[in-house]
This record gives sequence, structure tokens and C-alpha cells, in this order.
Amino acid sequence: MRINKYLAFCGVCARRKADELVKQGRVKVNGEVLWDLSYQVDPEKDLVEVDGKPVKPPKKFYYIFYKPRGYLTSLYDPFNKETIKPFLDKLPVRVFPVGRLDKDSEGLLLLTNDGDLANRLLHPRYEVKRVYLVWVTPKLKEEKIKKLLEEGALIGEKVIKPLEFKLFKKDKDGWIYKVVVKEGVKREVRKMVGVLGGRVHRLKRIQFGPIKLGNLKPGEIRKLSEKELKELLKLQKLP
Repeated sequence: MRINKYLAFCGVCARRKADELVKQGRVKVNGEVLWDLSYQVDPEKDLVEVDGKPVKPPKKFYYIFYKPRGYLTSLYDPFNKETIKPFLDKLPVRVFPVGRLDKDSEGLLLLTNDGDLANRLLHPRYEVKRVYLVWVTPKLKEEKIKKLLEEGALIGEKVIKPLEFKLFKKDKDGWIYKVVVKEGVKREVRKMVGVLGGRVHRLKRIQFGPIKLGNLKPGEIRKLSEKELKELLKLQKLP
């Protein structure tokens, strides 16, 4: 990682300011003043100091949050609508949600302060699977679902094709479908159901990549287990 990016990542300053610190001779690497702006830092081996004080990356944290219905996936809303911020304020560290669920949707949100991981998980190129349960009325026609799976549907300016769309079960609130998509297009599941002639009564995300919601209840937050974190990092080919 280039020295200016490393200093910015550690929260010292912005990259441009970091370049100035190097030019002023205020940055040392392994006890030697650094003058090379292109120096690549190895966080595992290099000791970086600014004005004689060691600089280290912040510790990273990873949580699963069951976002309840009725809350915006935001830390601030100018119109004073309810957001998920009060739930996150209970945590000992500052984290942010990876992606979004709309106000009327519920379920799994990943929370972290790891920006690199968040960007990779959200980038369409990595095709990280999202799994939803959707309560729909009336029952959708199988031939329309088959056509959607084969041809996709034009949503906005993009053709969206689910990886899976099948009847899961029926309960008192309607027909429940399991829907799997590979990228996070805004309200894509709701729009696909609309294309199929249905109305969504409830939408719940139960899986993001290898991470499953499990028995978590609305409003609850827990840390990822070591196994879950390894699976997540492995999926994105991160160290």
C-alpha cells in the first residue's frame, strides 16, 4: 500500500496532506526518514511513524444486524425519519452498514469499519449473492417466473435476471417466494415481483454471501464468528 494511502487509511490525514508530511521529513519507516512518495508499506513488517509516534491501521470489526421494518438504512435523515443509528450507537466502535435495505424491508445487514471489504462486497463484478424471502399476493404464475429466470426483466435501464426465484411455502400472510440475486440494484426484488403481477407484503433478507441471518431477531446485533469471517474474506480473496 502506497505510503500516502496507508497514512490516510490509518486516519492520520488525507492523501495529499500525507504527501506533504513525507516531503517535510516527518515520516519515518523502520527508523529511517522516508523521502520516497511511492514507497509501498507492508503493514506486517514496516514500522511507520509520524512525528515520532507509531501509526497503525485501526482494528477492524464485523457484525450482523437484523434491521427491523420501518427504519432507514442511514445514520442521518434530514426529514427526521427513524434510522438505524440508535441501534449502532449501542456498539463500542463506529461501524457502517454494507449496502442498504429499504425502509419497508427487513433482515440481514452487515456492519463494519472495513471499507475495502465493503467495497468488494458491493461491487457488481464480484456477484455476491443476496437471498430473500418475499411474501406475495396473489400467487405468481409459474410461466411468468420461468420467463423471468430465462430472459430477465428490464428494470430502469438494466435487464435484471435472478439466479433463483421459486415458491418456498404458503402462510397466512401470502405466498412466500425465495429469491436469489447477484447484485444490489435498488428495490430490484420488489420491482421483479411487480413485473410478475404480484404485490409484496413483506421482504426479508436472510443471507448475504456466505453470511446467514439465522435466529437473530429484529433489532439484534452480534459479532461475526471466526468461521463466518474467514468465509467472507475467502469469498473476496482478501488476506
